[in-house]
Amino acid sequence: MAQDLDVSHQQLSQEAFNYNIELRSYQINAIQTVETSLADNRQELLVAMATGTGKTKTAIVLVYRLLKSKRFRRILFLVDRSALGEQTVNAFKETRLENLQTFSDIFDIKELKDRSIDSDTKVHIATVQSFVKRLFYRGDDAQLLTADEYDCIIVDECHRGYLLDSELSETELIYRDFNDYISKYRRVLDYFDAVKIGLTATPALHTTQIFGEPVFTYSYREAVIDGWLIDYEPPVRIITQLSEDGMVWNAGEAMEFFDPKTGQLDLVHAPDEVKLEIEQFNRRVVTEEFNRVVCETLAQYLDPSLLEKTLIFCVTDSHADIVVDQLKTALENVYGSVEDNAVMKITGNADKPLQKIREYKNEVNPKIAVTVDLLTTGIDVPPICNLVFLRRVNSRILYEQMLGRATRRCDEIGKKVFRIFDAVDLYEGISPVSTMKPVVVNPNISFTQLVEELSTVNHAEALPEIVEQLIAKLQRKRKELNESSTEQIETLVGMTMPEMVEHLKQSTPQQIAQWFQDKGQIAEILDRRDGGREPILISRHADELRRVETGYGNATKPEDYWKGLKPFYRRI
Repeated sequence: MAQDLDVSHQQLSQEAFNYNIELRSYQINAIQTVETSLADNRQELLVAMATGTGKTKTAIVLVYRLLKSKRFRRILFLVDRSALGEQTVNAFKETRLENLQTFSDIFDIKELKDRSIDSDTKVHIATVQSFVKRLFYRGDDAQLLTADEYDCIIVDECHRGYLLDSELSETELIYRDFNDYISKYRRVLDYFDAVKIGLTATPALHTTQIFGEPVFTYSYREAVIDGWLIDYEPPVRIITQLSEDGMVWNAGEAMEFFDPKTGQLDLVHAPDEVKLEIEQFNRRVVTEEFNRVVCETLAQYLDPSLLEKTLIFCVTDSHADIVVDQLKTALENVYGSVEDNAVMKITGNADKPLQKIREYKNEVNPKIAVTVDLLTTGIDVPPICNLVFLRRVNSRILYEQMLGRATRRCDEIGKKVFRIFDAVDLYEGISPVSTMKPVVVNPNISFTQLVEELSTVNHAEALPEIVEQLIAKLQRKRKELNESSTEQIETLVGMTMPEMVEHLKQSTPQQIAQWFQDKGQIAEILDRRDGGREPILISRHADELRRVETGYGNATKPEDYWKGLKPFYRRI
């Protein structure tokens, strides 16, 4: 009754963004869109921003403005894992907003371990699981939470309406299935008389059913073109004899089984031919040979002396153990002595997983983290330059979250692109439904060819895509140009490289083509090689490793063939 929402909305519309924390233009747009939607009396809102574009930073400034204007009295900030909760708490404590004060200096915050709130508490950070327990499984002596305890609930990574492995379960509660989790997840949100704001990079059907369609969207493609996220190379496909042909036991052949109940190995004979395909590897069958061949191939690419980091996704915790052992052996065979903690398993069953996540994020080692699902969502480690898929997933959302671990910029180590190593053909299987396609589909295409295509191609739908590829390629090139080439280009064009990118983003395809033509040899200068990663020779095992391919497999569309014919039809 004491709140005056009209006054709050007016204050929000007049509040400037001159905080100590610097926001990007799209982050400001996201905040203003939410505030406008609140003024329109929206009770459920969804904000979709690509992984790595700063959802947490955006949320902190949004929460600060909503509390400062007294639009809300107390905000519940929900996460679905303790690791994400700890990361969020640290962000609130470290973010300086006004007069060099942090958020926690200005407003009282309760953390994951806090079970009760005070009258002056403004933000409470907690897990969904802890609130399920407090609301629906509380003991007789537990404090009853009233429906008006919070008047706004913000759910980070709100697509997470499911648990994919027991590893992801909080110690408080383990859910049996998807529907059970969704039911309880939604009951928590519906229990409170509060506005609900969801934050995600990958909206799912159940997400939009709870929060509605996104009021603001900033996609991976937009972020790559704007230079805020990193594009990726065509995947390196590791194809072995077993992965291509499957694993076959003929009728009557002895099959060895491990019984986890007894810890014994048992022998049986196959009644008929038994064939296991690659998606069943390391789930229904332990196959050290497949993992050995893959790890030996990976070792040719993953130099542990480099600053870049690698994230490997396995099927199960025991599979992760196999990969750690095989990869350490393979790296030692290629590079000699390798530090023991350069390769580390980080799963829910590992000792002190939160500490290991902090080490992976902040320390030199581990360089290579081997996980199952613990690092798929919300973990911010910018030096990740390599993703390795050793497991199949059927979820587009999970797949895009996995990709999102490597999309963040890391200028300190000169990160230009990230690489995908795929030993289970996950990319080819999921790519047709994924929204996270590479912008520069062919990294070898030259600036000269792209500029020429702007002048020769008349297809209305193709021109914007050529422009996007040109700008994304320029964003990538900026990171590898030496000082001499950068100075030469900036002198010729009369503007800095960032200004040049911004100018091209504001121009039509015809204007861009004319601009390059007027500026002489810029395209040729951009096509020069200033150095970089040298080609890596791959040791192939003829009787084990079938081949290593770099490309997008069969995940093609009709327009892909049209693009492939471009160099030829101009000659006809």
